[in-house]
Amino acid sequence: MREEKAGPQEDWSSMNLAERIARLNPRRQEIVRPAIEDPQPFILLSVRDMANKLGTDPATIVRIAKGLGFASYKEFQRYLHELSVTRATSLVMMQSGPSEDSIHSRLQRSLDQEIKNLRGLYNSIDLERITAVANRLWKARRILLLGGDLATSLVFYFEYHLNLLGMPVTQATMPGVAAHIVRSMGEGDLVLGISFRRGLRMTVEGIQQARKQGAYCVGLTDTYVSPIAQFSDEFFLASVEMSSFGPSYAAPIAVMNLLLLACAEVRRPRILDLLKKVDKEQRLGFRWYEL
Repeated sequence: MREEKAGPQEDWSSMNLAERIARLNPRRQEIVRPAIEDPQPFILLSVRDMANKLGTDPATIVRIAKGLGFASYKEFQRYLHELSVTRATSLVMMQSGPSEDSIHSRLQRSLDQEIKNLRGLYNSIDLERITAVANRLWKARRILLLGGDLATSLVFYFEYHLNLLGMPVTQATMPGVAAHIVRSMGEGDLVLGISFRRGLRMTVEGIQQARKQGAYCVGLTDTYVSPIAQFSDEFFLASVEMSSFGPSYAAPIAVMNLLLLACAEVRRPRILDLLKKVDKEQRLGFRWYEL
């Protein structure tokens, strides 16, 4: 029987889930498959309880965890929790919480989750990394914003403000457009990919291709196990957890606002000159309704 051992030169962080599972022998792949395919029922189980649920013994579970590249069972448990986040569907989110809750209670829980997401971002965000990405945005030959489906609104929001700052930005929110634009991205360009949960194929594959061609890729996602985080040169995490059928974008918008503020501050004199022209249009421009 082949024993799964990570050699000293192996980089497990670069492997996706399928590659990790492939390192196990067939028998152990079948043992752990239920936990991988539906992680939610397993994330709070002790190693003994998980072994019982999977029909094996605790020692085998520990060996499987290490064969998957994790230092301990606890680390494997945390991975399963992150995996359960990426697998959450609109139905799962809508069914979360007690079914007997009143509408008022559900609304309050939703608002509490928004605050929790922002608090988590506040406690974890690295402002030096934000500033570093802002400098890269200014130096980029071209900037491509990649994101589709529900992330389209975030792409448009960020594009609007980067255009206001005079940056060479374009966006792709449809697969065909993304494929054509990514094909021409390369060294000196920056790609910002936005996708949450499991990751939209268009965005993930766009980042992979752009990075291979030499573009610097930045990801905005919600978990370390996201393929957006795996394939980006730099990434920021912002929870989109919500006790409703749709994701919360309060934290991702906050990350974008930080990036925009950093972009303005690192070129403050230039931006102030630009905003003087914007100020005149905002006060006197024809597109505004006269009170």
